[in-house]
Amino acid sequence: MSLVVSYIPLVVVGILALGFAPLSWMVSRFVRPKKPTQWMEATYECGSEPIGDAHVQFRFQYYAFAIIFVVFDLVATFLMIWAVAFSGLSTMATVWMLLFLGILILGVAYALKKEENVWI
Repeated sequence: MSLVVSYIPLVVVGILALGFAPLSWMVSRFVRPKKPTQWMEATYECGSEPIGDAHVQFRFQYYAFAIIFVVFDLVATFLMIWAVAFSGLSTMATVWMLLFLGILILGVAYALKKEENVWI
């Protein structure tokens, strides 16, 4: 019985978390202005009037750099955790981690070299 009682706070927090989005959506429908004006219907870009066509094609390079950044951000996080938690490991573990980092650096160098060819 005590196992079921210990999960009650988790269930309450889960219900609150799942109910927060629909509840805030319903509340916003009641407090927002309902009368549209010409100012509310106008489109804007960063506070100024749009000029020309709003459809712009982004180059793939921006996404590739973003993905490389995310990968290195995650790798840095995992390396910090590994360094703190496993500082007393053997030399072989360090060799494997350095091999892993070398493969990652080769992959990023290949991706950046490939991006350099695309820009031309």
